[in-house]
Amino acid sequence: MTAFASDAARDHAAFRLIRAKRTAAIAAPLLILAYLLYAAVAFDLAGVASRSRADNAVLLLQDFWSYKTHVTRPNRGRDAGEIIAAIEGSRNMTYAEGQLPGWIEPAPGGAVVELQGDVTVRFLPDRVLQVDLPEHAPLRIATTPDAIVLEGWSGPLPDWISASDERVGLTLSHGARVAVTQSKSEVFRRTPGWELFFFTLDSEWYPLSWGERLAAAVTQPGAAASMAHDFWTNKVWHHGDVAWAMVETVLMAFLGTIGAALLALPLAFLSARNFAPNFVARFATRRGYDFLRGVDALIWTVILSRAFGPGPLTGALAILLTDTGSFGKLFSEALENIDGRQVEGVRATGARGILRARWGVIPQVAPVILSQVLYYLESNTRSATVIGAIVGGGIGLLLTQAIVTQQDWEDVAYYIILIVLVVIGMDAISGRLRRRLIKGA
Repeated sequence: MTAFASDAARDHAAFRLIRAKRTAAIAAPLLILAYLLYAAVAFDLAGVASRSRADNAVLLLQDFWSYKTHVTRPNRGRDAGEIIAAIEGSRNMTYAEGQLPGWIEPAPGGAVVELQGDVTVRFLPDRVLQVDLPEHAPLRIATTPDAIVLEGWSGPLPDWISASDERVGLTLSHGARVAVTQSKSEVFRRTPGWELFFFTLDSEWYPLSWGERLAAAVTQPGAAASMAHDFWTNKVWHHGDVAWAMVETVLMAFLGTIGAALLALPLAFLSARNFAPNFVARFATRRGYDFLRGVDALIWTVILSRAFGPGPLTGALAILLTDTGSFGKLFSEALENIDGRQVEGVRATGARGILRARWGVIPQVAPVILSQVLYYLESNTRSATVIGAIVGGGIGLLLTQAIVTQQDWEDVAYYIILIVLVVIGMDAISGRLRRRLIKGA
């Protein structure tokens, strides 16, 4: 009877366990689904989706990998009637009279601009602009003292034409646009690539092809140095300034990470149970770690910038404070897991204090310490970009300035690519160092 009751109790316990697991298997997905529904309502995902602009996203992506050439005819001022062609509309990227691209043809009283999609724009005399479309009669846009007049379209205007008395705009294929106002008539042509990335318009090497440049570098004395100088001092892309900013970013991460490791290693002995038997000292040190790493590096950056002013050193100190807390915790845990027999072996030789730590402890924790330091160095290279945007140093500052202008998105893409390449390089270097220092290969 007793055995029967015992078996029944075990069966009942097993059924309860199975029922509990089945309930948990059903409840967990339901809880996750309920949370996702709450998040969708709390963050107003439907409203965000309704306010999204896919066309703006497309333009942004186009600005990453292409550039616009502005062909402008001012309708007022001392330059009225003159055809001006400039890359991105910048004065230091304006084509001289003999440098105009082949798709811009000077004509009496104006110019003829060939766009993609067999579209031709003609700057005609008397402030008239004519747009020749492949499947429609030509459109004429006349600028009068009273209004901007669109001629050649009958019926309701399509989405790609906007017209009022003050402005007429046409959005054409391949990112080309036409805009006419009282002050100017302008045509935008989008072209793939990063124009003037190597040489600016005032460089003697700009008009040459890459074959001609290579031949000149090989045959002409000083040509290679001149090309390198023009590239490094590029007034549009500022390669020299960007390279120094990238060095500042890496140096910020290096100083902060290595400084934190040097501070955290001796502090770790004060918080490891097997090296600091005093509970009060151990507790105080560990809470100090919690405080340092509990405050994000960005918060430390703001605090330190008020105390020391902006600059890369402030960013390095912010990284140092946060990583000291992280390294202290990691290093102390590594110290608590060492093999005490190796320390006892060193003690048996008569070594004391620092010598026991040097020969009995450090060799055991060195692989963990090196691995963590190298990983944090790689991670802090990315973090230094954001910190630099706050303290005014490194590539982060240039990246922020390019984003704020809302125009230099090709510069944003350039800086992001540089950051990714540097992170990849840091990962490769740290991987080799780990293999060499830890595994000896």
